[in-house]
Amino acid sequence: MPQMNTGNSADPGNSNDGNVDELERLLVEGVTLSQAPAAPPASPPLQREDEGEDGDVQGAIGLFAEAAQNMATAGVELGLGRHFACVDYCNQVAEKAAQAVSLLRFGRMSTYDHDLGKLGALVGAPREIQDEMAILTPFHPESFYADTPPEEADEVINAEQASSYLQSARRVLRWARNIVLKP
Repeated sequence: MPQMNTGNSADPGNSNDGNVDELERLLVEGVTLSQAPAAPPASPPLQREDEGEDGDVQGAIGLFAEAAQNMATAGVELGLGRHFACVDYCNQVAEKAAQAVSLLRFGRMSTYDHDLGKLGALVGAPREIQDEMAILTPFHPESFYADTPPEEADEVINAEQASSYLQSARRVLRWARNIVLKP
């Protein structure tokens, strides 16, 4: 059971005098960086048997988590009637999911020109996933706003279309999940 400090330094179990003195000394004298180097980690970095040594498992999991967050945000945006915001997040879901696979497989993100179908091909996605990704390509804001003023964006995409794009993003995310979060 953890002990609680009652502030009573007369009680030997609750004395903080040594800690206060040490803290005061550190504040006055400062801390030097000439301490002994930390011991190497006890276990090697996380690596999967089926991925090459260049794969970045932690980076892939982190980027996949961002894609999953964007998927949730896309659903919220759809519910709020912000259809372009929804499909913009769907575009980001597809990009981040594919880049998570790239990090895992190649140890780096793949360079591409905002064509999500081509990105899918670069990371080895099956043809049907590449097609789902290609559907979401036009919704990169830089491309979309080239032809559509921002104030008209939500009027160009209706709720039914946005819902369909949301399903495409979910399929891409599921595909990536089966690779990045594979047990």
